[in-house]
Amino acid sequence: MTVKQLSLPELTEACVRLGVPGVGLWREPVQAYGVEAAAKLVRDAGLAVTTLCRGGFLTAIDPAARAEALADNRAAIDECVTLGTDTLVLVSGGLPPGSRDLPAARERVADALAELAPYAGERGVRLAIEPLHPMFASDRCVVSTLDQALELAERFPAEQVGVVVDTYHIWWDDRAPAAAARAGAAGRIHSFQLADWVTPLPAGVLNGRGLIGDGAVDLRAWRELVDGTGFDGPIEVELFNDELWARDGVELLREVAERYVTYAL
Repeated sequence: MTVKQLSLPELTEACVRLGVPGVGLWREPVQAYGVEAAAKLVRDAGLAVTTLCRGGFLTAIDPAARAEALADNRAAIDECVTLGTDTLVLVSGGLPPGSRDLPAARERVADALAELAPYAGERGVRLAIEPLHPMFASDRCVVSTLDQALELAERFPAEQVGVVVDTYHIWWDDRAPAAAARAGAAGRIHSFQLADWVTPLPAGVLNGRGLIGDGAVDLRAWRELVDGTGFDGPIEVELFNDELWARDGVELLREVAERYVTYAL
């Protein structure tokens, strides 16, 4: 998503050229290209698919909408298998229309996980619950803190359900470092993502993630904290930013890699 202006062939070629060993893929471009074709493209380039994003949106009350969401998440799990990644990132979903009951929405997420976790586990896929900043609680994600994500994940085996540590969403929370340590000790950090927090936020809020080093987040401290938990998986940079998407994608990817070394390594 950081360089969504690149096609999948352009992305894989740029990663190989710049020495980036893996890529987190999003379902929409993968589906447009063809899941099996995308898997072959990445595999032939010698790249690892670090995660697939995204599943989730599991808060619906209507039975038909709930069944549709569960079916879509099972399809996403199957796509993970085809792509060769063991991690599906979940964004839980916001409040259903007319609802103001956050705890009930989170329980519906738990109910859905109870159905999806065994299906994923049988296929060697881990579900990674991503908490999103509270500004997204109403429309995108009723799970707003790492503690809340862990409370859901801990109902299931660690090899089936864990969490995403995304600096953009949790950097502000003074309880998040302890939650990350707890998650790491239990083997529940299934994805670690970096993005910076830059203000003022843009209109629409969603596409405001800052390039590493441009904002308020101590990214090296977070990287050292997560390393200290025993996490040894891939580290992703995930940026949603209209100004960055307007740039040359290969040059942006090069700068992202350089900034990772400068500000996080």
